This record gives sequence, C-alpha cells and structure tokens, in this order.
Amino acid sequence: MALTLDLHLLEGQYAVCWLEPTAPVPAWAEGEGFLSIARAEDELTVVCQQRRVPPGVRAERDWRCLRLAGPFDFALTGILAAVLNPLAQAGVGIFAVSTYRTDYVLVKAHHLAQALAALSQAGHRVHAV
Repeated sequence: MALTLDLHLLEGQYAVCWLEPTAPVPAWAEGEGFLSIARAEDELTVVCQQRRVPPGVRAERDWRCLRLAGPFDFALTGILAAVLNPLAQAGVGIFAVSTYRTDYVLVKAHHLAQALAALSQAGHRVHAV
C-alpha cells in the first residue's frame, strides 16, 4: 500500500547559504517563513527566504519549499522516501531538511511544476499555503 501524504507549498523563494564554520548566525536570516540553521565542522548552512539574503553571500538561490504535514512519530519509516523517490524518478533534485516534528523538501523553482506532477502522480496532495 502506497503512503499518501499532504504537503504544503510555502510562499516565496528560498536560498541555501554557505558561511564559514565559525561565522555567527547572521541577523539577516531571521524573519517570517521557514528557517534552518546547521553548523558542521566545515560550514554554517542557512536556509531562509531568499529576499533576506544580502548580495555577495555564497548561496544557491531560487528554491521552493514543501513542508510535509506532520508531526510524524520517530518510529515511522519511509516518510521522506515516499516523497523523495517520486522526485528522483522524475529527475528532480532536492535539498531536504528535517525538524523535530516534520520534514521540508526544497526543489528548484524551475522544476516546481515537474515536482508537483510527480508528487501528484505518486498519490500525494500538495496545498498552497
């Protein structure tokens, strides 16, 4: 039996930003919309609404963000795969972020129609926010 999920397409375009690993979390990242901050040994990654990212910041721009309608129990398996597999089969690249309660999948804006068609064909429902 296929897993059917509800996804919510968030407003606006997003950017995935790379900063030096010792950089402070930038004030420009704060604001409405989805925000993710991850620090690793060799980088600080910030995902936020693109319009807040200053020129000159190293970033991959023009992403659209889909939020899986959670929350999901940690014991559940295959949630993210149910979304990523149809996108992979359709040739749509992604950037995924997980939070305590749910998952977010970003796709390039120019692949959005292709992504939505693949998700719909897989039985998922996408709602505009």
